[in-house]
Amino acid sequence: MVAVMWFRRDLRLEDNTALKQALLESDKLILLFHVNPAQFLDENSLNMSAFFNSVETFRKKVAEEGATLQIVYGELEEVFKKLKEKVPDWSDIYVNRDESGFGLERDKKAGEMFQELDVSAHGFHDHYIHSAQEIKTNAGTPYKVFTPYYNKWKERPKPGIIETDFSSKTCLKDKLFPEDMNKFQELLDDLALLPDLELGTDKAQERLDEFIENDLAQYEEARDFPLKDATSRLSKHLRTGELSIRTVYNKVMDANQTKGRSTFIQELAWRDFYNMIYASHPDQKDVAIKKAFTKVEWDNNEENFKAWKEGKTGFPIVDAAMRQLNGTGWMHNRLRMITASFLTKDLLIDWRWGERYFQEKLIDYDSASNIGGWQWAASTGTDGVPYFRIFNPTTQSERFDKKGDFIRKFVPELNHVQGKKIHQPEKLTEKEQKEYNVIIGKDYPNPIVSHKNKRKLAIKAFEKSKKVMEE
Repeated sequence: MVAVMWFRRDLRLEDNTALKQALLESDKLILLFHVNPAQFLDENSLNMSAFFNSVETFRKKVAEEGATLQIVYGELEEVFKKLKEKVPDWSDIYVNRDESGFGLERDKKAGEMFQELDVSAHGFHDHYIHSAQEIKTNAGTPYKVFTPYYNKWKERPKPGIIETDFSSKTCLKDKLFPEDMNKFQELLDDLALLPDLELGTDKAQERLDEFIENDLAQYEEARDFPLKDATSRLSKHLRTGELSIRTVYNKVMDANQTKGRSTFIQELAWRDFYNMIYASHPDQKDVAIKKAFTKVEWDNNEENFKAWKEGKTGFPIVDAAMRQLNGTGWMHNRLRMITASFLTKDLLIDWRWGERYFQEKLIDYDSASNIGGWQWAASTGTDGVPYFRIFNPTTQSERFDKKGDFIRKFVPELNHVQGKKIHQPEKLTEKEQKEYNVIIGKDYPNPIVSHKNKRKLAIKAFEKSKKVMEE
């Protein structure tokens, strides 16, 4: 039997459900990755750069193992029909299936195509601990609130690490489409560059081990402070599948740091929860889940949106966070909540604008978690923050970056500012501005909005939408 193992966001040879079955059941195996222009973002997208560089890292890893990762480039139906013409004996394909978003629609389309090609498709659950359909209410409906979902999630048996004994003996080594490989290399050359980006399964395993050894014990207390950088930093590896979620779960559960462990495991449950939400609300990237807030009259001021994107709002913690994102392709989770709340409540800009900007910039972009997080912050999603509970960016800054060291790291204009005024530099006197070598309004902007005033306007906007939908 000639089979294809179609890699997508499972770029590893270890603990891989579909790959294990493909190796067991095929006589000759083609390892394949499809570069689909339908998924391309802007060339300057850090998201796209990180993902395709992960693919290249995986391609080299496969080569080290004595096999070849076939790169096919182009529209879905075109590339697989081309493959069938090239390899007429191809009869089966193995995939780790997607349950939501673009991946689900692609898999539906691919399934119909494989039937036409007389190819048997074998799909497996692999990306999450529990599938989107696995945990339901007693009535058989999807959960809307995390806590009861989590209570049932904890009770369910968890999958162990899948021993995948990769061997290149049966893998096709000849390059089937060298011209597609050349296109892929040209794409890599055109993408934005990311400095110091650690990619691949080896780096992912190292990061997991370092997190468990150095950060897990203090995870509950330290995870909210951006400067400590005490989060796992595993999200970019989970996004590409360079690391299996089963490996993460089981290795963390084997650790002795009980307090930090339970808090981290809850974060993995949130990941499953958001996948379940996306599967049950397939239009959530464009449509608010809470119908009461579908009529919010967003301000959508283009200049304010530009200032937010560039980190020039006059609110130091927001600006530092956005500059971290723009410069590194990553943002601390506490800062994701702060910047999302600021955009949607202080600037009253549509959460979809922010979600799409994060999609472009985040190297760990996961559609279910990102959309879920944005709808949470905008109060439009299931189990979202109440619309009247609005983060005060200054208070958040004083609490989670008390000394202002994270701000100074990413907002060099404020590098010399000392004391509490690092959180509200507009309060610096002329004498202080001269002393700290910063002119507010010139070197660093004044706040573009009044939080106090905008908070009131945001609450009114949400209440107005609620009233309209009730009538």
